[in-house]
Amino acid sequence: MLDSSKIQYPPLQLIQTWVWMMIESGNPELQNKGRDNLISAFGSLAKANEYLVQHIKK
Repeated sequence: MLDSSKIQYPPLQLIQTWVWMMIESGNPELQNKGRDNLISAFGSLAKANEYLVQHIKK
């Protein structure tokens, strides 16, 4: 049974793709889409960054 109290985030590779889109793509449309996806998934870029910092260290 799934624990509904635990927040489900997208897979780490997808999050990393969104970060790449936002930072390195060089395409304003992709940059906006990457940022919007991160904010949609985490509520803010700061929370997305915290998540990445915690999970990349593992």
